[in-house]
Amino acid sequence: MKKIFTIILGCLLATSLVACNSTDDQEDTCNPKIVKEENNISDSGKILVVYFSMPETTDPNNMSEEEENSAIVVDGEVLGNTQYVAQVIHENTDSELFRIEPSVPYPTDHDTLVDQAANEQDENYRPEIKDTIQDFDQYDTIFVGYPNWWGDMPMILYSLFDDYDFSDKTIVPFNTHGGSGFSNTMETITELEPDATVITDGFTVSRDNVDTSEEDIIQWLKDLGF
Repeated sequence: MKKIFTIILGCLLATSLVACNSTDDQEDTCNPKIVKEENNISDSGKILVVYFSMPETTDPNNMSEEEENSAIVVDGEVLGNTQYVAQVIHENTDSELFRIEPSVPYPTDHDTLVDQAANEQDENYRPEIKDTIQDFDQYDTIFVGYPNWWGDMPMILYSLFDDYDFSDKTIVPFNTHGGSGFSNTMETITELEPDATVITDGFTVSRDNVDTSEEDIIQWLKDLGF
């Protein structure tokens, strides 16, 4: 019986070595920088949840359709969609929280905001971030959250990746959207931060479902090992 078990174990080890030496479809599995559906990343040190969120109002009463699309109301307080997801992550992980805000505030009028977001993309503009993340080097795992604007991250996220060195850190993306999911933003983050480990099993939720997403967020965190 022991002999049979030894033969089987030897075959499994040989198969594993062949897979990790492959340069084709298995390459991502053995590449430490791009991780798909990785578990137990909670063991990787100090955690930061950093996010950008843009609710188009702070008044929970008589919101327009556009304002409702950009936010939810929790205990009488208006939270941006991505802000809500960030807070749930923060509350269910041993993490610190940082909200990205521009030095020059974005307009809250929907049409004006949409036009500005499009213009920033066209011009490859980098809005200045108002505050600084203190002692950024101390964090090992960083959840990065953002809404999907015009099929991309808001340009202020590009400012974040320009301003801070994510080398050797683990990036866990999450986003909210109106129907486009992550679009190509996961690939973009990987290109912007080639020396970081990007967890591609990120969390994405439609703006229509944010208010009922808490259990899904918590289950996602559990699947990641938190």
